[in-house]
Amino acid sequence: MTSIAFLGLGHMGLPMAVNLVKAGHEVRGFDPVPAAVEAARAAGIPIAADGADAAADADAVITMFPAGKHVLDAYRGGLLAAARPGTLFIESSTIAVDEARAAHALALAAGHRNVDAPVSGGVVGAENGTLAFMVGGSDEDFAAALPLLEAMGKRIVHCGGPGLGQAAKVCNNMVLAVSQIAVAEAFVLGERLGLEHQALFDVVSQASGQCWSITTNCPVPGPVPTSPANRDYRPGFAGALMAKDLGLALQAIEQTSTDARMGRLAQQLYAAYAAGDGAGRDFSGIITDIRER
Repeated sequence: MTSIAFLGLGHMGLPMAVNLVKAGHEVRGFDPVPAAVEAARAAGIPIAADGADAAADADAVITMFPAGKHVLDAYRGGLLAAARPGTLFIESSTIAVDEARAAHALALAAGHRNVDAPVSGGVVGAENGTLAFMVGGSDEDFAAALPLLEAMGKRIVHCGGPGLGQAAKVCNNMVLAVSQIAVAEAFVLGERLGLEHQALFDVVSQASGQCWSITTNCPVPGPVPTSPANRDYRPGFAGALMAKDLGLALQAIEQTSTDARMGRLAQQLYAAYAAGDGAGRDFSGIITDIRER
């Protein structure tokens, strides 16, 4: 049994913490949002007075924060100082690569261990314990984190040194965004050509256009009963989060002078979607914007 401080008990963090408890670990949590605290208490997660209090006696600290600023502010603001020497910090927020590397350097300077371990799989994956983790850090720290990650996910990939888990996440989500837009555009084109949704799904899902964005996250109601399209695009993975992740991708594109025209366009489209009705809707709901063009 490992003693874990889990900081950030939102839609993703809470089910991840619950799965750690189910695996036999001792978890204390904290979140600054009162509604998240109440939900965590209802799920049986003990709540600490603050993040530093949760970390003080923990073997590992897992953070699941909205942005890199929150991670670095927490690390610099007393979280690292409160933890015992050699504590393993697992940073599972989706943040910029340079922010992940800055967090790693801060943790090491304070005498701790650190890996960046962003996730893919959404709320359903968090609830079912089937998340994918992309991990950056040393071999030794990855090995230490692995049993905890396995309690929350089914696919854990060591991507290399510090920051490379976040690098993999940025690349993965850029692919996801581009493919989700392409699938949505194809369904709108099919509609205008007179194709039934089911017919187009039956072809593409078994042909060379097959991808997760059609077989799991199909953007039209009907063909995939569990897709957000059948729940009025209730996320899932919200458009605002995809816009944020594509902002990180754009930052990386510009820093590396990469010719990524599809990634740039996807970022523009999702920024517009999130600025409108898409902020709290599933990112597959961008099909509604495409229909209106």
